[in-house]
Amino acid sequence: MEQGRILHQGLAWVTRAERAVSLWERLRGLLGRAGLGPGNALLIERCGAVHTVGMRFALDLVFLDRSWRVTRVVRNVCPGRLLVRGGWRAARVVEAEAGCVSLDGITVGETVRWAGSDA
Repeated sequence: MEQGRILHQGLAWVTRAERAVSLWERLRGLLGRAGLGPGNALLIERCGAVHTVGMRFALDLVFLDRSWRVTRVVRNVCPGRLLVRGGWRAARVVEAEAGCVSLDGITVGETVRWAGSDA
């Protein structure tokens, strides 16, 4: 998986992010992980909805459209949920362990940006 950061208003919002692009990476997501820890998240491309079946921890979710605008913010999604949708425009999602990435200032319509490890 590609490594990088996610920026909000020019500052690092997620300090360590993994970007799931391939089919296998997107299908696997965070399954099997015990947690992510502070400042860490997984960015899943081509994803408009997620489930938390089989997850070991609760998630904070930020759904994004193709232009990296926030379409929906969902806090503290418990394990076992069958479906959480980001809206019809959602094209990717940022998944973080609940409470480990600050969602202050992340509101619908805000824009974030990916900064790969070579940036």
